[in-house]
Amino acid sequence: MSQPDDSLEPNVIDDEMLQKAVEEQWPEDIRRLATSEGYDFKDVTELQLSFRNILQIDNLWQFESLTKLQLDNNIIEKIEALESLVHLVWLDLSFNNIEVIEGLDNLVKLQDLSLYNNRISKIENMDTLRELQVFSIGKNNLTTLENVVYLRRFKNLHSLNLTGNPFCDEEQYMLFVVAHLPGLVYLDFKLIPDTTREVAISNYQYLTDLLENEEAEALAQLEEKQAQQKELEYYKTAFVEHLNGPFLFDSLYAEDTEAAKLASLPGVDELLQEYRKDFVSICENLFNFCLNEHEKREAEVSDFREGLHEVLTANQEEGKRIILDFENRNKTRLDEIHRASSHDTAESMRAEYNEDILQLSETLMTLEMQMVDQLEELIKEFERNIAVITSTFAENVQGIMTQCRDLENRHHEKLLEISISTLEKSLNDELDEELPDDVREFLVDKNTIVDMVNKSHNIRLLKISMQECDILLNVYHWEASVKEKVRNVYGDGTQMGLPQVAGTPLGKSLPNLCWRLLFCSQDPNKPAGSLLGLNLFRHSKMRLTEIATVSKRFFSTSMISRSSWITQ
Repeated sequence: MSQPDDSLEPNVIDDEMLQKAVEEQWPEDIRRLATSEGYDFKDVTELQLSFRNILQIDNLWQFESLTKLQLDNNIIEKIEALESLVHLVWLDLSFNNIEVIEGLDNLVKLQDLSLYNNRISKIENMDTLRELQVFSIGKNNLTTLENVVYLRRFKNLHSLNLTGNPFCDEEQYMLFVVAHLPGLVYLDFKLIPDTTREVAISNYQYLTDLLENEEAEALAQLEEKQAQQKELEYYKTAFVEHLNGPFLFDSLYAEDTEAAKLASLPGVDELLQEYRKDFVSICENLFNFCLNEHEKREAEVSDFREGLHEVLTANQEEGKRIILDFENRNKTRLDEIHRASSHDTAESMRAEYNEDILQLSETLMTLEMQMVDQLEELIKEFERNIAVITSTFAENVQGIMTQCRDLENRHHEKLLEISISTLEKSLNDELDEELPDDVREFLVDKNTIVDMVNKSHNIRLLKISMQECDILLNVYHWEASVKEKVRNVYGDGTQMGLPQVAGTPLGKSLPNLCWRLLFCSQDPNKPAGSLLGLNLFRHSKMRLTEIATVSKRFFSTSMISRSSWITQ
């Protein structure tokens, strides 16, 4: 276990320490370049913070790309502040003062972990490290071999170091570990002999078989739970959670004490069974209808995305064709300008070239505007379609929920008849069966029994209406959010991802750019082949090549930006 250096103050990780650590691991020439241009920690993939008397892990959130981290030989007491290091593959926390394994949940890519020489007494809290291959936890305070059983969940684990823990002194230590971790290749830095593996399997066959059965059962339960959760999430997106089966019906009577008392009246039980059967049947119809409508909504969105993809792809391909055609036509134009025999000839040729560039920009802009028109029409059609789908869905839901209310009203009328009839028999002492005392308490007069039945009835009607309201609000929210998302991405040229130059869309700024580049000040008395003319030629060629590249990038980036929503 690490001991603090009495001559040094305990440290936390700050920017100064991080900058120094990054500098130390770079060659001198790269270090000078980085110093002049500044550091960007998010690009660093490896970081060594060993032997720095660090007491607390902190301030590592900037290292988004880190894959290897060394924090060994410090005085760290707690594993923390590693949540953002999601790409970490290799982590060394050996020779510290850590007592509990924790704070590793987000490190799902971790393959190599060292906790050697700490104060850990239990292997735990590592469930998410499914990629773990090498694990060193030697020289800690592990006293029971049951800790090894926890490691069975790591199917890729092939190298394990446990040496120096108290349980290593047990006679059956090696055989127990090898038997319970059949995929292990190296234990305590030594290759496991085949003879040892055979003896281990033979000695612990009964226990490992029991464990395998328990693990298989636990896995089956987990898969079932995940499937149920996935199904529930699907039902939520279809707005039908708790509509398949008697869930809604049972909720009508939940916490309704009056209904529970009324159920004891003669004939009410049979009435309830009939009501339940009919109500559940209506709910099943609503459930199936909503699922079908969900599929329609998903299909409509899918068709819209496919339409977007077709429009954007066609636009991109046409843009590439236009630019390629421009390049092919003008491959030798700059060379011809350079070889022109006089300034007038060069000026004339540059004018022709500029005319071609102006035409190119107009063509690109026209193409872009055509695409904008196509997208606008596609969006309008999509909005009309989802409005019809939402409206149809809402009307049908209201109709089905009206059936539920009608069924509740008919049930209420029959229940009221039974209650009044039972009251009259009770007052005349003509009841054929004994009723519970709490039921007899409300069989006093007609107003009391009617109020009780009506109160229960109103509660159920309210719950039915609340369920209807939830479904309708969900579908209206879906419609609004989809429309908003589409308009946010495709609402205008800027949001559609049109590249800009100095705040102006590329199609509009391209002619002026080319004009400035081609018609830089030049002495008209000097021939085009002069030094000044040559410099102009070189500068123009370089800048025009850059413009062509930008034009290509215009279509590719525009496509990527606008297509990002399609894949979401």
